Order: sequence, then C-alpha cells, then structure tokens
Amino acid sequence: MTFLMSLHSNPVLRKTNLAVWRACWRSWKSRLHSSTVCTSSGPGPLNGPEEVSPVSHENAPHNPVMLREVLQYLDIQHGQVVLDMTFGGGGHTKAILNLVPEVTVLALDRDPTAISLAEQLAKEHTGRVKPLLGRFSKLEALLSEMNMKPGSVDAVLLDAGCSSMQMDQADRGFSLSKDGPLDMRMDGERYPDMPCAADVVNTLDQQALASILTAYGEERHAWKIASAIVEARRVNPITRTQQLASVVAGSLPAAVVYARKDRLHRPAHVATKTFQALRILVNDELNELHAGLCAARAALRPGGRLCVITFHSLEDRLVKRFLQGEDLSNLDQYHFSPRKGGKGKMLDEKRDGGSLYWRPLRRKVITPEREDVKDNPRGRSAKLRAALRC
Repeated sequence: MTFLMSLHSNPVLRKTNLAVWRACWRSWKSRLHSSTVCTSSGPGPLNGPEEVSPVSHENAPHNPVMLREVLQYLDIQHGQVVLDMTFGGGGHTKAILNLVPEVTVLALDRDPTAISLAEQLAKEHTGRVKPLLGRFSKLEALLSEMNMKPGSVDAVLLDAGCSSMQMDQADRGFSLSKDGPLDMRMDGERYPDMPCAADVVNTLDQQALASILTAYGEERHAWKIASAIVEARRVNPITRTQQLASVVAGSLPAAVVYARKDRLHRPAHVATKTFQALRILVNDELNELHAGLCAARAALRPGGRLCVITFHSLEDRLVKRFLQGEDLSNLDQYHFSPRKGGKGKMLDEKRDGGSLYWRPLRRKVITPEREDVKDNPRGRSAKLRAALRC
C-alpha cells in the first residue's frame, strides 16, 4: 500500500515522536479508504443524518454519569439555553428537561445514532430540543447556521469519551466484551473513507503502533503489544475486537494479564489501554476535545457555566490546563504527561495567576460518590471540572 511504503521510505516519518505520526496519519487518512480492512455500507451523505441503527428512545442504554453534580454546578434556571455537547443516549438532557421548565437544549453529537434519539426527544418536547449533528470542531458553524450569536448560551455540558450506547453496540467496535468489527469510528458511516481501528493495526509498523499505545493509552507494555500485533497480522488481518483483545492478552505474561484491576479492584482486561489508544487516534479525540472547549468558551455568556466530564488522565489534564489558561494551540507538540511543578505557556493569564476566561466553581476535581459507582460502575473513572465564564 502506498501509505505504508511512504512510511518505510521516509526516515523522518519513522521517528518515534508522536507529533510526526499524528501529522503523517492526518495527511494520509483522507486517502486511506475504509475498504482496505473495514467493511462499509457504502457511500452516504457527508452532511446531515442518514439511516442509522435502530435504538429505541425508551430503552436507550444510557445511565448519566454524575447527574446530581452536573445539575448542581450548571445551576440551570427557567428559560435558559443549555448546550449538551455530547448528547449520547440523552440521559443528562432528559433530566434537564424534566427539572427546569421552558429550558431549551441544543443537543450536539457526532454520532448519527445519538442524533436519531435526540430527534425523537425533540418530538416529545416541542421546541425545547434542537438536535445538532457534528463534531466539536464544527460547533461554531452549526450554531451560526441557527443564528446563535457568540455569548448566547447559559450553560454547557461536555461529557467526553465513548458513550454507553456506543459501547453496548457490538457492531461499533468499541467493546472488549462483545465481538464485532474493529471499527471505533464515532461518526459511524458519515465519512466512509475515514480509517477505522482495523486500518491502524493492519497498516502502521511496530514503531508507530508502540508510539500510539504509549502516548494515547499510557501503556507500559506498548512495544511488546505492538510486536505481537505485527506478528499476528502476518498470518491473518486483525479485523475483530476480540481477535485484537486476544492478541494483546497473548503478548504479555500471565502475571501482567491477571494483575490489572480497575478502580473497584475488579479484574480489568489487559487490552483496555490498547483500545483506548486506538479510539483516541481514530477519532482525533484530543484535538476535538480542545476544539470543543474553545467552542464552549465562545458560546457561553459571561457568568455562564461549564461542566466537563472526562474518563481518563489525558482528557482531564487537557481540560485542567485549558481552564487554567494554558496555550494548547499545538496539541501535537503538547505532552499531557503529569508535571512535577509549574505551568506551561500561558495564553490568557491574569496578574494573579488565574485565567482571564474562567473561574473554577470548585478548585479540586470532583469524582463520583462511592454509592454512585456501585450503581453505575462505568462511571468509576469519571472526573468532573466546573467553571464559570468570566
């Protein structure tokens, strides 16, 4: 394949620096057709909703994370405009509609299946729900099309990461526990030529795969896993989720496989970080998250409130540093590893060291209560940051 030959022939592109691999992947992913490994249902419209998998609104598999805390810190009032930037199964939006009279919710999601649920909810609450199909990076344009001016939104909720609905649908390729095609595209089939996770694991070489697993999965055994992936695909292409999970598990000693625990001290699958890394790369999640935070800042009025829920340390560090006013304009050269002290380059710092745009509603990060985690184990790693727009 031309893409792979280019990687091997150019010594610059073979550097382990993640920025190089990200730039390389971006430049080629528009040319790398999903037909190389992923099966597509055929070309569809690039804009607007299309036919999607049927998911009933009543049985939408979504238990909203940290709902009580979100409602507390957003403090939504009668008649306000709320932007739910990750509608998903609609759990947060439904709670807001039921709690606050005459509120209007702008329901954004990049997943057409989620937007179909938002459209059903809009029929039940006439004039109170406005579905918006698109990524975070398209939000400002979508709001402009609605004649929404900057600074006209009262509250914003951003619930980052993969939704429960996506995890529960095996054919989306996000789940470790359910076998399905190794896809992981949050946009579904909106962009048929967009590379999927199978394209990544069957195309990039060991060095590139190890860099991705280290940077986006914070995987200590990245090199061993990358080596096992390369060896396995020489026999057969890796096209299924449980196929990849088995390759990862088989690459590590039993002591590592059985030692991993989640925050409830339950056994955790050894491939979890690998799946996270591939999902982040395929969906450009960190750049999209930064774009979403910038769009939220522009949309909120002074005094408006922002709540952001994250599920892993890369997301949380990005959100924390954004709210502190750090310059994150070049994420490819920005490393989200923990710092021992000090701040990075400041973009909007006040004289007293705070941000010009944000005032934290609570200085420390907010985590779920123990009882909430028992009721909703998927929210065990959630972190909530809340801020007031200055």
